[in-house]
Amino acid sequence: MCKWGFLCFVMSLFVSSLNSGSNGNCYYVGNHDEAILVDAGISCREIEKRLIRIGASIKKIKAIFISHEHSDHIRGLSVLSQKYQLPVYITSATLANGRIALEKHLVNDFCSSEPVCIGGLTIHAFTKYHDAIDPYSFLISCNNTRVGVFTDIGKPCHQLISHFKTCNAAFLEANYDVEMLAQGSYPYHLKARIRGGNGHLSNVQALEVFKTHRSTNLTHLFLAHLSKNNNCPVLVENMFTDCANGIKVIVASRYHETPLYQVTATSQSKPVFRSFKRPTQLAFSFS
Repeated sequence: MCKWGFLCFVMSLFVSSLNSGSNGNCYYVGNHDEAILVDAGISCREIEKRLIRIGASIKKIKAIFISHEHSDHIRGLSVLSQKYQLPVYITSATLANGRIALEKHLVNDFCSSEPVCIGGLTIHAFTKYHDAIDPYSFLISCNNTRVGVFTDIGKPCHQLISHFKTCNAAFLEANYDVEMLAQGSYPYHLKARIRGGNGHLSNVQALEVFKTHRSTNLTHLFLAHLSKNNNCPVLVENMFTDCANGIKVIVASRYHETPLYQVTATSQSKPVFRSFKRPTQLAFSFS
């Protein structure tokens, strides 16, 4: 590999959705040396299996960041943290309200005013609109490469827009289709909760964020946390692909992991299907 190729590899982030939806959320973001998980809403066993399938070593994971206390974000946390002695970054309010059993020496608080450094990764947390006790979104950076994890958002806020504008890749919630929710079988109070400003982003809201505020350096958009009953993956993919202008659009599944994608600030990113341990044999897809 030439020195410029190696430089791009060093400056890259590698990202995957291990699961995304009301049945469980877990997102992987890392560089060549270390990685973090944002949320652990599926079982430890499933996280292990899915990491193997994307070619990522669990030994690279150095911490877990928790966005809020809802069960689809913490279901596998206690077992995973204890088994691998992984530090958990979680606010005291979220820990208390979620009644999460964690070993005390693994618990770390965080706040929006102080970024957390995990090796070469810097994690910025910022508050969001959601019906949880103390909910946060995250921006993960390594050198000049930035990946945002923006899900479970009731409505776009200034902070979301400001951080989205800097991203090379982002997980952005597109939870529901407005008509499908309105005409669906959910009771009125649940529909009101979802669309009421502290629930979830609709396809239309997410599309407006994407079209209006995306960076010219954005290469990948992961559409996340789709509703099983009030959305359609094909509908969402078509909506965003029609105006993507070369940006890779990936619909994150509620049933399986996405490929592992390499995201680089300086060039078009590509999916990776092999382990980091043998970088000269990485297989890239240009689709």
